[in-house]
Amino acid sequence: MRKTPLAAASCAAVLALTACGSPGEAAGGGEDGPIRIGIVYSATGPLATYGEQYRQGLEAGLDHATGGTLEIDGRAVEVEYMDDGGDPTAAVSAARELIGTGHDIIAGSTASGIAVQIAPLAEQDDVLFISGPAATDAVTGVNGNTFRSGRQTYQDILAAGSFMDDPEGSKVVVFAQQNAFGQDNVTAVTSVLGGEGAEVDSVLAPPDTTDLTPFAEQVGRADPDLVFVAWAGETAAAMWQSLDQQGVLSSTRVVTGLDIKASYPVFGEAGGDISFLSHYFDGASDTEAARAMRERVEEEGGTVDLFTPDGFTAAQMIVHAATEGDTTADRVAALEGWTFDGVKGELTVRAEDHALLQPMYQVELVGSGESARPELVAEIPAADVEPVTAERE
Repeated sequence: MRKTPLAAASCAAVLALTACGSPGEAAGGGEDGPIRIGIVYSATGPLATYGEQYRQGLEAGLDHATGGTLEIDGRAVEVEYMDDGGDPTAAVSAARELIGTGHDIIAGSTASGIAVQIAPLAEQDDVLFISGPAATDAVTGVNGNTFRSGRQTYQDILAAGSFMDDPEGSKVVVFAQQNAFGQDNVTAVTSVLGGEGAEVDSVLAPPDTTDLTPFAEQVGRADPDLVFVAWAGETAAAMWQSLDQQGVLSSTRVVTGLDIKASYPVFGEAGGDISFLSHYFDGASDTEAARAMRERVEEEGGTVDLFTPDGFTAAQMIVHAATEGDTTADRVAALEGWTFDGVKGELTVRAEDHALLQPMYQVELVGSGESARPELVAEIPAADVEPVTAERE
């Protein structure tokens, strides 16, 4: 568990006062009390690097959105962090503990499998939940209390589709991990590219498998016109090496999302054979929010990366929601339909299902090894990568 400096001094007393109350009664300790935010994220585990980027972005965003005061309408903002380690059971337990001790705004969720477990708690306990880097489409429209501060898989797939002239008659293989994130990508590619006439198949590998050669061989034998790779975590280097060794990168078009900075050298000479879509990379935008984010993150010794904006955006949403009222209903109403200036430019929270409408990017990776770096090819307008409206359950 990690607490921000402004929360540390008073947390023990606040916990004692709220531990026996319901979330609605706790609600930051009353109109004059602190606004209490609980963050459940991956400080450890396979997605810990993503979680740390999110945390850095969140703290930069809170500083920016509160004008450096870390207060909302004169009330202190208290943030308490809990590590889920990438385990959904641990995440649910942490979220329940935070809700039970008066945190009526919950955010985080680095992993898709965790986001879909926490979202029902938001409705059950009537708190506001803002999911983080988790890309699963299942978060969008899951209930009226759940929002997201990052992109979703459908937006990735629409961005990938921008690399194809005409999917009609093409054979597409999705190479992914056998988890919620991977399955979401198979579903989205089938819906988007399959809906345009492509034949879609998939090769799914267990997330903890390090020998990926057999799976890369399956991809190669399929002889696809396009391979869409959806991968996250520490086995990415082995995965790309396997695809390269099996000749997949040189024999067909391969599209994937550009991962974090540490992954750039992984692509080696093969980077030129890969078409990259991007949710974000350092330098993708030069908005006022992007500059503020970079300045604060670097002041604290961090580095802007793929998921830093997800934390920054979450902070903007949290502050806007909390400014509009103390009840969850007030906060939900404040976010629905809200258009604001974010790191990537103009962002909109779609009122119907809480999808976050945002631009995406086409990118090329230039150079090799430690000198590899992304260059922007094109910004894809938000309207061109707008996901279908989800039917709220």
